[in-house]
Amino acid sequence: MASNDRGSVLYVEDDADIAAMTIEMLSETYEVEHAADGEAALRLALQRRYDVMIVDRRLPGMDGVAFIAAVRNARITTPILMLTALGAVDDRVSGLDAGANDYLVKPFDYDELLARLRALRRAFRAEGRRRQLGDWTFTPDSQAIYDPSGFRITLTTTESALLELLSDSPEHVFSREEILSSVFPDGESTNSVDTYVHYVRRKSTPHIIDTVRARGYRAGNPS
Repeated sequence: MASNDRGSVLYVEDDADIAAMTIEMLSETYEVEHAADGEAALRLALQRRYDVMIVDRRLPGMDGVAFIAAVRNARITTPILMLTALGAVDDRVSGLDAGANDYLVKPFDYDELLARLRALRRAFRAEGRRRQLGDWTFTPDSQAIYDPSGFRITLTTTESALLELLSDSPEHVFSREEILSSVFPDGESTNSVDTYVHYVRRKSTPHIIDTVRARGYRAGNPS
């Protein structure tokens, strides 16, 4: 589900009654995709991009904390609001440690939920969409990448567009043809893809982009 003016939400909740009411409320403001368990939610999170995620702590199978940890391990930086039970301090702590940005105690007021989501999205935008590629930080809005020591390296528009595409879906292997159609204007050849991969690696580290033999390229995990 691509982002749009309404914003997109991945909502993970196994209680059907709570989910139905919350989806109805959220749908007034957001495009909502619902998953009833952590495994289904993780498949969606790895395949699609959302503006924010709302995740219940206690889920069947993969619980909320495990889901959040898996999302962060996949280098997905989407803001996450975790829902916890009243008084469950350990749940909140473990969720935040796993990578949640905020939590809300159940039962909650819908106005507060919407306010928390707005705050999370504002904070995420204010950070300039920082994306972690291992120990390196990529900031698409400023077309720059920072090495582990914090040294800033400026990218060209095309270099930044290439790295943004790969980091949008870090687990996906992009073919040269996919990259060509998304990043380069008409008339370019797939050789241009290889050339700009070389440029980005030369400016940063060879491990910033992985080559997948006979398939294409994906975002790397450099140290």
